[in-house]
Amino acid sequence: MRSFSSRLIGWQKRHGRHGLPWQGADAYRVWLSEIMLQQTQVVTVIPYYQRFVAAFPDPAVLARATEEEVLAHWSGLGYYARGRNLHRAARIVAEQYGGAFPRHFEQIVELPGVGRSTAAAICSLAYHERRAILDGNVRRVLARHSGIEGWTGEKKVETQLWQRAEQLLPPASSPKSDFAIYTQALMDLGATVCTRSKPKCEACPVGGDCDAARTGRVAELPTPRRNRPVPERQAAFLLLLHGSDILLEKRPPTGIWGGLWCPPQFDDEAAALAWCAQRNLEPASGPVEQSGEGWQPFSHTFTHFKLNITPVPLRLAHKPRQVERAGSTWLNVQEALQGAIPAPVRRMLQRA
Repeated sequence: MRSFSSRLIGWQKRHGRHGLPWQGADAYRVWLSEIMLQQTQVVTVIPYYQRFVAAFPDPAVLARATEEEVLAHWSGLGYYARGRNLHRAARIVAEQYGGAFPRHFEQIVELPGVGRSTAAAICSLAYHERRAILDGNVRRVLARHSGIEGWTGEKKVETQLWQRAEQLLPPASSPKSDFAIYTQALMDLGATVCTRSKPKCEACPVGGDCDAARTGRVAELPTPRRNRPVPERQAAFLLLLHGSDILLEKRPPTGIWGGLWCPPQFDDEAAALAWCAQRNLEPASGPVEQSGEGWQPFSHTFTHFKLNITPVPLRLAHKPRQVERAGSTWLNVQEALQGAIPAPVRRMLQRA
């Protein structure tokens, strides 16, 4: 049987993904795509990537942008620390490397938001270096093919997977282009064939010596993390509306939705309405009817908890000149929708 790497390379040429906008691009664009693809699917990333590159075509332009501009183009992708890290990294590239994306693995891995696997992927795809990667999809492929048990986030298991990833690389004597093809093949195999559920084992180019397929453990590997109860939190968002304007405030730079624009947040609806009453904010016709305008409570799930959100819309008869909330401002709803706002806030503003 041919080697693992040669089978994957041959498969990728015939059946892998081709024509993705970052394929064959320079290191800067590969870096952008790799960061965007962390925890986000290709089909979602493509339009964001295209708009982002159009706005920030190179590291120098990205470095000169404000965080507000960067997050506005990131808005909707989620995991906003990725966008802030991109901006920080671009400024490092501008200051330390003259605006040219660094050429060496040791330099790239030191950039904010870039880990070992991401740096290796950039070096392999953009510079055709022989580097092992280990993103989420690749962990699943290797755990199944090599029969590696245990949760892949556990240090001992992760070490085994890295060792296997290194062992399966194409020979060092291979054509340099093969290293990029192999890396892309691993990503494509995990995304389109060796999927988490309903894997297409009959289409797998390395299924002939896959341990999980041979032992009937495809559904068991990789070993899932022990389920833990997801904590729930409550929040009420006060949507102060006057005509087509809404009051938003900029969140602190760190923490959930850091640096994004959100409506004022309270523990519950009663606290939000009490705050309005204390400031004599006069409603135009009482609180907006929640059932009439679709302002139903809803939930948004983060990595470590679920946030139960209660919208509290209130149309004002008169717009106050000042509202005692730090960093707050009145924005036209349509203008706000073009800005740096998190997905749940976008959902509420679209109703507004």
